[in-house]
Amino acid sequence: MPPRGPSGPWQRLKPVDLDPLDSMGLPSKGETRLLDHKTQERYYTKIVERYLSFCSDAGDRDALLEKFASLSLTKERTGSSGTDTSIASGITTASTASAASSAPFFPAPTLSQASTKNLSAVLLALRKLREGIVAANRIDDFATQAYLFSVRTAVLVKHSESYHPAILHLLRVIHPRHPLTSFELREVTGYLVLDAACRRGDLAGAFALRNQFKLRDAKVDAILRALVRDDFIAFGRIRRSVDGHKAKFLEFCEDGMRRHTLKCFGRAYLSVDAEFLEKATGATFLELVEKDGVGWHSDGTKVVIRSIKGRS
Repeated sequence: MPPRGPSGPWQRLKPVDLDPLDSMGLPSKGETRLLDHKTQERYYTKIVERYLSFCSDAGDRDALLEKFASLSLTKERTGSSGTDTSIASGITTASTASAASSAPFFPAPTLSQASTKNLSAVLLALRKLREGIVAANRIDDFATQAYLFSVRTAVLVKHSESYHPAILHLLRVIHPRHPLTSFELREVTGYLVLDAACRRGDLAGAFALRNQFKLRDAKVDAILRALVRDDFIAFGRIRRSVDGHKAKFLEFCEDGMRRHTLKCFGRAYLSVDAEFLEKATGATFLELVEKDGVGWHSDGTKVVIRSIKGRS
């Protein structure tokens, strides 16, 4: 008879180190624990704790500010099925948050490659929580707070698959039965209008939403005017004056506005001062050549757009 193997702890399996945010499934796929109100609140606390610890990894304020402008998704997923992978698809960095209301704004993180997974987990956990709130038909202060936090976080990473349905639920379901404050309502409707104008390029739809919700926001109005007029100089001035959340929407249409401005320069000028061109387009001449592919050349202070050939 062969000898018995070692006994005691050597034969025991190590406990699974399960991420608290991964411990819950999607209610739409059969998870029932998130239908309980207390469980929802505990899960939300874990999400906020993870987000705050994630923010602290950015280091000091100066290091965070240096990377604010670098927030982006590697690619907006088109034709997404809405599965879990759509949330974890391509987050590379994150940016700033602004003024507070009943659901507090939290400082925005700067992402390294190693911490990308953490933010993806936060976004997926927020989706699970939203599904639980909807399935439980919960409409109260907590539901408002959770949805506002979800919207603000998703806006900072430009994840439209998260913030757009959350905004619609706030306006169509929660607000009629549990009214938002005037600040929250103006904030959320402003995001919806900017999403239509900047991400979807639907200016008519943006003005229709503005009128439907009676939005009165000077910053949003200024953005819409700049887009209607294709005024990239005014667009850049507004971009520098708005908060971090609104600035994220402007990033959706910034490249298109710049390209239109370059076409206008190409049709209207033979040459232009390099300083004026860089101010008007918000980019250096080298960036315009490398990023936008302009075929112009610079002699230092002047940019030659077109050369007039003499008659032979």
